[in-house]
Amino acid sequence: MLTPEISALVGKSISYTAPEPVGKASIRYFAMAIGDANPLYTDEEYARRHGYSGVIAPPTWVCETNQYAGLAMDADGYAGHLWKIEVPNTRLVRGGNDYHFHQAIVESDVITATWVIDSITERTNSKGLKMMTMFSTATYTNQKNELLATNTESLIWSEIPR
Repeated sequence: MLTPEISALVGKSISYTAPEPVGKASIRYFAMAIGDANPLYTDEEYARRHGYSGVIAPPTWVCETNQYAGLAMDADGYAGHLWKIEVPNTRLVRGGNDYHFHQAIVESDVITATWVIDSITERTNSKGLKMMTMFSTATYTNQKNELLATNTESLIWSEIPR
């Protein structure tokens, strides 16, 4: 499962820079989609009274790279970042995310996301099936190269029983 070609991906990185600033509409729609009515996300005057230059984005907004990566949709309709590692006879699941938010994202920010593959390991589970786990970290910065957030993500390829 963990081939030399896949092992060689450790350290690989890829960056995406948004083609335009975040924008109020994107922030508002995302806040609505997650059901968060915090006025910091929709009311410019309220946000200014609380020390921001304008509305800010909900923290996890930045982690949805499909909003600004400019990638084509795949067969499942997904347009965000994927490593496109094909492992035959496996099922891919997201193992989890560890988010750290450093600074609010404002409507005028232009986001760059840089992903790096940190590690890839293989093991055998309790049922005797192979599993491969990859950890990667995304670092999100704005146009001033200020750190906005980091996201360490795990992906798990699990062997399908035959």
